[in-house]
Amino acid sequence: MIRRVLDNLRLLTCQPGAAGYQLRDGPLVLADGRIEAMGSIPAGFEDAEITDLGGRVVTPALIDCHTHLVFAGDRAREFEMRLQGASYQEIARAGGGILSTVTATRAASEDELVDAALPRLDALVAEGVATVEIKSGYGLTIDDELKMLRAARRLARLRPVRIVTSWLAAHAVPPEYAGRSDDYLDQIAIPGLTAAHAEGLVDAVDGFCEEIAFSAAQMARLFDAAAALGLPVKLHAEQLSHQGGSRLVAQRGGLSADHLEYADSGDAAAMAQAGTVATLLPGAFYTLRETRLPPIAAFRQAGTVMALASDCNPGTSPLTSILLTMNMGATLFRLTPEECLRGVTANAARALGLTDCGVIAVGNRADLAVWDIDHPAELSYRIGFNPLHARYFEGERC
Repeated sequence: MIRRVLDNLRLLTCQPGAAGYQLRDGPLVLADGRIEAMGSIPAGFEDAEITDLGGRVVTPALIDCHTHLVFAGDRAREFEMRLQGASYQEIARAGGGILSTVTATRAASEDELVDAALPRLDALVAEGVATVEIKSGYGLTIDDELKMLRAARRLARLRPVRIVTSWLAAHAVPPEYAGRSDDYLDQIAIPGLTAAHAEGLVDAVDGFCEEIAFSAAQMARLFDAAAALGLPVKLHAEQLSHQGGSRLVAQRGGLSADHLEYADSGDAAAMAQAGTVATLLPGAFYTLRETRLPPIAAFRQAGTVMALASDCNPGTSPLTSILLTMNMGATLFRLTPEECLRGVTANAARALGLTDCGVIAVGNRADLAVWDIDHPAELSYRIGFNPLHARYFEGERC
């Protein structure tokens, strides 16, 4: 048994129900990649390796619960087009947007996708992230979607990080299926999901419920296929218009509805009742220069759990900083710094259906972040500054 004691620290557990930051002193005892004890050193640990953390703040390692980290190419030209006044929908209808990344991703090998994703992953890890969700969605053929998920799984073997995958073939309708979105679901998205599940490549099922993508009724058919395989669901919902996707996810007991700029109080109530997390993505809001805010007050009033994520993708959120995501959550969405921290720890874990991380508790994974800060609010307050002192992944400093 590998035993470690982290001593002289201020511990912020992020446990649900604890109002305020609840900083506590005392040692943290790790054994075989898990948290063995908190506050005191149990008998039998006299010979454990002791690390003095110099009074630093320790939080759960951070979690990025919504990314499109695996892709090829870039969309810098579209960035210019948006600055010149083109809308997301106009770019997509002109053959840009998601479909331009599809062309590059289809042309890339699995090795090339891995090589391209590693620097993006490294940037997140360097800011204390230990768990990253990665979606498919840029292949839009069965083989290319599987290629993306194989690349995502490989990343976890190349870096000390936990990768959670989502099947997002229902991300866009490829050109060869133009005007035949139902055929695409029947011939690619649904049978491809079955193949991905058989290969052990998928942890959850996602889709893009929007006028330029798929309707709520079409997403319901995909969710039926997910249920038959025993897979949880989530959805890109109410980003550009109100299509009823968030209530669909809630009705299906889904993990999360993400984006949500056009969600309303009824959606918030339905999600709260179902336990569906509202995953907020300020990077896309910022990049697209949106003006309609997610209904934060309605989420608070309903008791809807809120998570934050980078939405790292080549077109609408080329963001690989979870700390900047937290700052954006506070400055753009008016979240409190405490809400931002919970949004990338406990609530992000919940958005992924994970119960063994995101909170420092006995029995949980020893995935930890050690910070050179005086107060936890600094994690949301600073811009372009990384105060990470150390990161522990399954009890190992790395």
